[in-house]
Amino acid sequence: MNQIRLLAIALLASFSTLSAQQIDTPRPSPIGTVSQKFGLSEFTITYSRPSAQGRKVFGDVVAMDKLWRTGANMATVLKASDEFSIAGTKIPAGEYSLFAIPGSTEWTIILNKTAKLSGTSGYKEADDQIRFKAKPVSITPAVETFTIGFNNLRDNAASIELSWENTRVSFDVQVEFDARVMKQIDEVMSGPTAGAYNSAASYYFNNGKDLNKALEYINKTIEKGGEKYWILSLKAQIQAGLNDFKGAVETAEKAKALAIADEDDAYTKMNTDRINEWTPKIPAGKKGKK
Repeated sequence: MNQIRLLAIALLASFSTLSAQQIDTPRPSPIGTVSQKFGLSEFTITYSRPSAQGRKVFGDVVAMDKLWRTGANMATVLKASDEFSIAGTKIPAGEYSLFAIPGSTEWTIILNKTAKLSGTSGYKEADDQIRFKAKPVSITPAVETFTIGFNNLRDNAASIELSWENTRVSFDVQVEFDARVMKQIDEVMSGPTAGAYNSAASYYFNNGKDLNKALEYINKTIEKGGEKYWILSLKAQIQAGLNDFKGAVETAEKAKALAIADEDDAYTKMNTDRINEWTPKIPAGKKGKK
């Protein structure tokens, strides 16, 4: 009886293990990803790629004049790193589902704000970011597997192409980069940033290097980036390291006031402790003088 019970337990355990295992099989329409950089932006399209397999595609596999997920399985997703435009309409950076309504002489291309959709299920026209028209052209030889790609690359634009069977539809996406390049030029030509000066000042102070140079760097940080309590706290330490305790206390008082306004208890306490430590070290003749 015990042997039968043990055998039953072993069988149950075996069945449980089998049911927990996943069987991985090839997808009928494998997922594909295509990415392209142009200008200063990057675009990525993720989609499932069905094949014709001897079937008539448009008008059979893909219904004409009806919403199509532009691929198979989940809706196709277009991701843009920066703002871009199509046909003069600006579109914010982000992810969009890409739909199409194929027609014999004209297609409607749709970017929808809801990126994660199970095909056309859950699609809402109210969430469309943009709808525009594109002309299909006949191509040979036939494209067996649905393909999305980038072509006709320029500094500020590229063509996104949808190709399957003997049909190709393309549309242009444009990006702006001149303002960003000019900003970078201005920043580089104007010298190191506030962050770079702050890093240099911090390194000099923490590694026992020339504190006069550290003070020069931290003053440049404030000049370029404004008075921030964490920056003023470092300046106060540098001043104290140079035995300028009067200046250190004055700077720490500013840092403390800003930290209190920002409700940063840690910096408030830190500067309070330093003020209490440094105040007795101010020479008697300099106390109270500004």
